[in-house]
Parts: sequence; C-alpha cells; structure tokens
Amino acid sequence: MANPLFKALGGNPLSGIMNMMSQFRQNPMAMLQKSGLNIPSNLSNPTEIINHLVQSGQINQNQLNQAQQIAQMLKRK
Repeated sequence: MANPLFKALGGNPLSGIMNMMSQFRQNPMAMLQKSGLNIPSNLSNPTEIINHLVQSGQINQNQLNQAQQIAQMLKRK
C-alpha cells in the first residue's frame, strides 16, 4: 500500500525533497488535501491533523512511523 503521506509530499520521499519541503512549508493543508486526504477545515494543529488521519483510518500507524523516520533523517542532515 502506498503511503498517502509520501503521496501528499509528491511521491518518492527521496526525489526532489527540497522542492517538496518548500511547497509543504508554503501551504501544508493544500498539499495534504491534494493527495486525497480528508482533513476538516477546523483542524490546523499538525498533531491534531495526524491524530485525525490515524483515527479516521486514512493512514495507519505503520505509514505514520515511516513518515516520522524520514522526518528524523531529514532533521539530522
């Protein structure tokens, strides 16, 4: 199963990462919604958004873990 969080960031998490991060910083909600994720407009806190995505079954814990691992790797560089 493809990771919708990676899809929201433009596909392959390793290609074009700088462009994806720039777009995400400019308008994170637009990128997430463009990927087909259903996020209520009253949510703006990243933690609340992630909790909603997991609780609603739009992403599973394994997919969240993958995205968090990539984020940790990017922070180190």
